[in-house]
Amino acid sequence: MNNAAIKDPRRYFEAIAADRTERAESPPVCLYLEVTNRCNLLCETCPRTFETLEPPADMSWSLFTRIVDQVPSLARAVLHGVGEPMLVRDLPRMIRYLKERGVYVLFNTNGTLLHPRKFPWLVDSGLDELRVSLDAADAPTYAKVRGKDFFQRIVRDVGRFTAYQREQGIEHPRVSLWLTGLRETVRQLPDFVRLAAELGVCEVYLQRIVFDEQGFGMARAGSSLFERTRAEEQAAIDEAVALGGSLGVRLDASGATEPGLSLKRQQEKNPWSTCRRPWSLMYFTANGRALPCCIAPFSARGYDSYTLGDATQSTLAEIWNGPAYQEFRAALLSDKPPKPCEGCGLRWSL
Repeated sequence: MNNAAIKDPRRYFEAIAADRTERAESPPVCLYLEVTNRCNLLCETCPRTFETLEPPADMSWSLFTRIVDQVPSLARAVLHGVGEPMLVRDLPRMIRYLKERGVYVLFNTNGTLLHPRKFPWLVDSGLDELRVSLDAADAPTYAKVRGKDFFQRIVRDVGRFTAYQREQGIEHPRVSLWLTGLRETVRQLPDFVRLAAELGVCEVYLQRIVFDEQGFGMARAGSSLFERTRAEEQAAIDEAVALGGSLGVRLDASGATEPGLSLKRQQEKNPWSTCRRPWSLMYFTANGRALPCCIAPFSARGYDSYTLGDATQSTLAEIWNGPAYQEFRAALLSDKPPKPCEGCGLRWSL
């Protein structure tokens, strides 16, 4: 698979074979590596705010290299999970290790640690994408969603970083701003696009929220827009799209779709059945636990029921087509999917 296909979610999904069984005939081409499960925020949409999923840890260098070295076909690496990657001392080294192997590398950050002294390594490491989850267009809303008031600091430092890139005449990493589509925030989307333009950021993404029946803080049905988008919220999305066109800011949604469509279930009877993730990628927590995808931690409580292996105890080949992975894939292809997949739509973020 070439690098262009990995950058573009649409081509990425098209590249995965349509003939799927409980066995994966090809090794994974993408890794999600939770380089830490520690965080300096208490976001109302994050499960780690409300329960301990695993013991606090940064992924060790030995575990990181053990995993990466077992995937010679690796084309894409995503260095985030339920923690804040910029807390990890080895993060620049990890990025360089992957780039030396020709891997496309990105991570999502809350932006609180985007200090100017880190600008050089963000660029020099070869990082391809820097995704900043800001989730609000003003400080009061940010504090409500994120649990702490870092809004002005993040806005300042994102602007400083894009200015640094312009001064250096460089375009990498691609910087984007992300907003979780809550009822509490989606009407700020036009202002969010304006803010991005002011900061020199050319990409904005609307992230669909995931929730279970019990919910985590705002991660509950009442805040979710999925299949519940009202006229005024759709109007805000439409206004933001038009505004982005005039300001040179591309507004998209997480995954291979557009903002409005990302909040609607598609026509397929079993939308989860189109998922390619268990045949194309592996997700590992900071402690080495293999999960089916990055959505799983946010869509059901506890890890025990959908742990597919342990990279500290088994090889990736043993996990990839082991009994747990095969059982998971078989369920995903049935009309009784695994619990984390029940509320998932046709497409999602990469």
